[in-house]
Amino acid sequence: MIWLLRYQQGLARFFAHAPFLRPDLKVLDAGCGTGAATLALHAALAERGWQPTHVDAFDLTRSMLSRFWQALQRAAITGVELAEADVRHLDTLPAAWQDYDLIVSSAMLEYLPKAALPAALQGLRQRLRPDGTLVVFISRQSALMVPFITKWWHAQLYGKTELRAAFQQAGFADVVFERFPFPYGYLNAWGHVVVARP
Repeated sequence: MIWLLRYQQGLARFFAHAPFLRPDLKVLDAGCGTGAATLALHAALAERGWQPTHVDAFDLTRSMLSRFWQALQRAAITGVELAEADVRHLDTLPAAWQDYDLIVSSAMLEYLPKAALPAALQGLRQRLRPDGTLVVFISRQSALMVPFITKWWHAQLYGKTELRAAFQQAGFADVVFERFPFPYGYLNAWGHVVVARP
C-alpha cells in the first residue's frame, strides 16, 4: 500500500518543504514500521546536502524492525538505532533516548484505542527538547477511509477537533495542521499532518 500510493515520496516532499528541517537533527521515529518516515527524512535532508546527527527508531513488532533494517542496508544509511517498544510504555527505551529535536510518527498512533492517544502523545512530548517539534501523520475521519482504515486495518479515524484536543491534553501549546504538497496532495484524503510544539 505504501509503495502503491507513493507514501514515502509524499513524506519526503513534505519534509523537503518543512521549516523545521536543518542539519544535525536528533530524530526519533516513533512506531517506525518499515521505515518510511526515516527514509523520507533522509531523502529530504540529502537534497540539501545535510544529514541528521542520529536517528533512533522503535516499533512494536520485531518483523517490522527487521524489514526496516534491511531497507537501511539497501540504502546504505548508517547512524540509525532500532529498538522494540510500545509507545504506551516508553520507559522501556534506552535511557539516552531523550532530548530530540524532531519526533515523527507515521501511520502508527491510529492503532491505539482513542482513549490512549493523549497519554501516548504526552510520552512523546516528554522526550522532546523544549524547542523540539513533533510531526504526526494520522488517518483522517471520512466516509472514504472507513472501509480501508476502520474495517480493513482495524484502526481509528480522527477529525481535527478531537486531534487538537488530544494534543492540547498532552501538553502541546502549538498545534498546526499542515498538508501534503503537490504532487502528493491526494494523500490529504487519507490523513492529517499535525505539527506540534510544547
